[in-house]
Amino acid sequence: MGEIKVGTASWTDKTLLESGWYPANADTPERRLAHYATHFPLVEVDATYYSPPAERTAELWVGRTPGDFTFNVKAFSLLTGHPTRVSALYKDLRPDTEKKNIYPGDLDPQAYEEVWTRFLSALEPLAGAGKLGALLFQFPPWFTIRRDNKQYLLEVRRRCEPMRAVFEFRHASWFADENRDETLEFLRQHELPYVCVDMPQGHRSSVPPVLVATADLAVVRFHGHSEKWTSKNIYDKFGYRYSDRELADWAPKLRRLADDAAETHVLFNNCYRDYAQVNADTLKDALGR
Repeated sequence: MGEIKVGTASWTDKTLLESGWYPANADTPERRLAHYATHFPLVEVDATYYSPPAERTAELWVGRTPGDFTFNVKAFSLLTGHPTRVSALYKDLRPDTEKKNIYPGDLDPQAYEEVWTRFLSALEPLAGAGKLGALLFQFPPWFTIRRDNKQYLLEVRRRCEPMRAVFEFRHASWFADENRDETLEFLRQHELPYVCVDMPQGHRSSVPPVLVATADLAVVRFHGHSEKWTSKNIYDKFGYRYSDRELADWAPKLRRLADDAAETHVLFNNCYRDYAQVNADTLKDALGR
């Protein structure tokens, strides 16, 4: 069985800071990250989806964590085809537009290429220190199973190499009955790591929990099962705490998944108060048993 690393998708969320999970002396970003790293070997950085990271920030992350600590970094929204705030772009690359949000087609090709270059370059300190686990490309609900979208997965891998890109879908077409085998075969053929998800079902963005490894790295993200999944309030959307029974049931499934991968990353994205941290601790115990 390959190594299983368990972590959460945040260590700075304001409701986490209010929850009391951090001790009183973890009162700075440096101390909070250091404390987090004593509990978990892995964390996912979601802030990079909203704004591109700075190289200096990546350098600080390297210095504040143990040598074997791993960061997974979520790709900037523009690179996954999501609407992106103009104000989130690098100032010198912002288009002259009245729009608040833009898409890749709203940038001239040279500016788009520069966004890619700067995003990846900022992560070099993590990669150089051996602390960059994967770049998470989470696609929007309208990213369906189409030939051009499959080709974009290959383009992303090429652009990111030697960094590792992993792929999360949010449209059911990828795993509809007639497409499931086709999707998995394509991912395996090109050694593209698929991000398995546990999430509410019955929505346009719902993908079933297909627990498979399509490359030597497997990733699982737990989004929870909130009844308010369609809410625009992220705390309603992700405010779900898994029961100990649910996590005990997941443990053998994750062990079987890890049999087919060199490394498995398990991340809790139910980031409301300390739900993710408590659930991650519980799952670590269940896996240990």
